[in-house]
Amino acid sequence: MAIIGQGLVLMLAGMGIVFAFLIVLIITAKITCGFVAKFDHILPQDAPKKKAPKAAASDDADIALAIAVALG
Repeated sequence: MAIIGQGLVLMLAGMGIVFAFLIVLIITAKITCGFVAKFDHILPQDAPKKKAPKAAASDDADIALAIAVALG
């Protein structure tokens, strides 16, 4: 029975450490987000370049290829 008690204590200690680490990680991420937002005007991001739409592939050629593969 003592081993089960030690296992539970070790499990709770491990889960507590992981929980504390995640809380610290979230707080650090929020602080960093605020810091980056404060200085974002220094290096603004470029607007994304728009790509020209691609020409639609011929459906007949695709159907013919599928039939040829299925029969061959």
